[in-house]
Amino acid sequence: MRVLLDTHAFLWWTTNNPQLSDRARQVIADPDNSIYVSAASAWEIATKQRIGKLKGVPDATTRFSELVAADGFGHLPITHLHALRSGGFKVTHRDPFDRMLAAQSEIERLPLLTCDPAFAQFSIETDW
Repeated sequence: MRVLLDTHAFLWWTTNNPQLSDRARQVIADPDNSIYVSAASAWEIATKQRIGKLKGVPDATTRFSELVAADGFGHLPITHLHALRSGGFKVTHRDPFDRMLAAQSEIERLPLLTCDPAFAQFSIETDW
């Protein structure tokens, strides 16, 4: 199984946060699964740290690559196709990070591991 982590799922995994569901924990921990973290998550983490909205993970920006590699996750870069799809969604959701994750999930055919109900409007496969 190949899966894309929403930013909160990635952060909750790295901090062993109890908000991460048992199902999400099983999916991430399964060595047969390929887990991906988007460049959009790096962008979101850096942005939220800069504006003071990300508490509890003070080194997430400086250690991002190390945190992704620590569990053998793959980096998912943002391509022009992702950007075009993200901007082209005909939904009212305005969060650019969510729009990008939805586009990547759709284009790369990766279910998104998220607890955020906002992704329902994108008609992508999610798991939690």
